Amino acid sequence: MAANPEKRNASNLPHIRWYQRLALDVTSSEWDILAFSTAFKLLLFPAYRSTDFEVHRNWLAITHSLPISKWYYDTTSEWTLDYPPFFAYFEKVLSIPASFIDPRIVDLNNLNYSAWSVIAYQRVTVILTELLLAAVLLKFVRAVPDSNTQRLVSASLFLHPGFLIVDHIHFQYNGFLFGILLLSILQARNGNLLASGFFFAVLLNFKHIYMYLAPAYFIYLLRAFCMSPQGSILPSRFLALANVVILVFIASLGPFLLMGQIPQLLSRLFPFTRGLNHAYWAPNAWALLTAADRALLQYVRWFGASFSVDVSGVSSSSRGLVGDTSFAILPNVKPIHTFLITIAFQMVFLVKLWKTATYKSFLTALTLCGYTSFMFGWHVHEKAVLLVLVPLSLLAAENYAYFRTFMIASTAGIASLFPLLFTPTEQIIEVVYSILWAIVVFGPLQRQLYEFPRSFPAVVVGSLETIYLWGFLLLEITVTLSPMLARVIARDSEKWEFLPLMLTSLYCSLGLIWAYARLSFLYITSK
Repeated sequence: MAANPEKRNASNLPHIRWYQRLALDVTSSEWDILAFSTAFKLLLFPAYRSTDFEVHRNWLAITHSLPISKWYYDTTSEWTLDYPPFFAYFEKVLSIPASFIDPRIVDLNNLNYSAWSVIAYQRVTVILTELLLAAVLLKFVRAVPDSNTQRLVSASLFLHPGFLIVDHIHFQYNGFLFGILLLSILQARNGNLLASGFFFAVLLNFKHIYMYLAPAYFIYLLRAFCMSPQGSILPSRFLALANVVILVFIASLGPFLLMGQIPQLLSRLFPFTRGLNHAYWAPNAWALLTAADRALLQYVRWFGASFSVDVSGVSSSSRGLVGDTSFAILPNVKPIHTFLITIAFQMVFLVKLWKTATYKSFLTALTLCGYTSFMFGWHVHEKAVLLVLVPLSLLAAENYAYFRTFMIASTAGIASLFPLLFTPTEQIIEVVYSILWAIVVFGPLQRQLYEFPRSFPAVVVGSLETIYLWGFLLLEITVTLSPMLARVIARDSEKWEFLPLMLTSLYCSLGLIWAYARLSFLYITSK
């Protein structure tokens, strides 16, 4: 998003219409990025679609065909509505044009509908709603004096491979939702903390996974908005914030509260019958622990070591099953364990945020709260890595240490999303696109922020990090060739079908854990 010297200032033209003002406020290069991005996404319409595509089509049908009292009870499809009410209202709005374009899209009994009309319509809704993300990112650019670096960061987020893979191929609405998150963060940066709290409350009622970030919001808004510099409570501000948040939740949950459906709604939002790991191990601490248990089990089988083996854990965790996860050798991890570990690590960052309640401190603590939940949470989805990568991108240009952390986390996080797409064409697209994105983003930031290492340990660490990053090329070659090698070498190739996923998860885990440690150190030791 390079600067355009010929761009006129729309604020000096008060009599023009809003859409003319918007056109004048966007540079030619920014229009080029939007045009390129849109054209490329349009070409992806026929691409692979995950079951999430049918999930959202079914939600269109539920919200259009049924009264609100039945939304969270319907079981016509296995893909029941399990997002908060604001997202259900969002689907209701989207269902109205859909019913005119093709009534069968919103037919509740028309399961697994895959006509071109529904494909084009749902793909278009992702592109259009993602414009909120584009608008907010432009606001980030306009609010800083030297905006070249911010232009690059904003462009990198709008063109992020994570959004391309998860939203425009796999299918979800993360661009729209992260647009709301970034709008909240933007308000915090601009000092509009009440508005920041409002937009975050709205976001929570769109998708409850953002609760991972709530502790940082709570501490920051309490300390920076509701309290004076001397530490005394400001009652008027506290009440204003409380009322704003309460009103948002009333707007969301009010109808279900009146109908006595809150228990049913909560049972849909928080199903506790799932296991520690998702189908594909999210690249976090539990992936390494699960792999360690698998390695110890093989050691027992080969060498007959005197370990106590839990029979129920022998077949668990190795084939990516979604059900309960049991370890064969190591002690089992329960939801309460993951909760306590997550809270314990988050408390370290929240104490720091309480002491230094500045915007930068808030942004870093926010990133680390999401990062901690990804590292140690229960049944974490691999797509949740976007909760780390998006806010971390805003810190990338702080200095070279932050940039290096951003580069490692982004490389590992984006690569960890590759297994979501398993068809050959889409695999080529995601790899090539991600490499081009990395060249365009990492190169300029590296040249701008590079600092020569000042000690021998720093040289060693930097060299090891570089070797790790280049190792992703070897990983991709290995993952690509492993199915063929398994068929040639192994008699029972089905036993090795989970190997590419496991290798990807473990290698990405190493990078994400190291980046987590780096960011934690940078934050805790910052002044």
